Amino acid sequence: MSWTVERTPGQPVRRTDDDRLTVPLRLTHTGDHPTDTELTLTLAEAEHLHAALCRALDGQPPPPAAPDCRQPVQASPGMAHIAGHV
Repeated sequence: MSWTVERTPGQPVRRTDDDRLTVPLRLTHTGDHPTDTELTLTLAEAEHLHAALCRALDGQPPPPAAPDCRQPVQASPGMAHIAGHV
């Protein structure tokens, strides 16, 4: 028997009143009905997850329907600041 974990369709990630983030998930055990739940993260935990996902995606071209954070970002030279450069 195995479990399937996926994002709950149509449910966005949201911020809670106590400044945490919840990620709606759908859990399904083989042969059972799916159960919807949430993964709740502190902002620091969400940042660590974000960084880990970015590292895992590094070198992969973004798909055409990727959100803005995966599309190449362009900023005007006066607005851009690259750490370690003057």
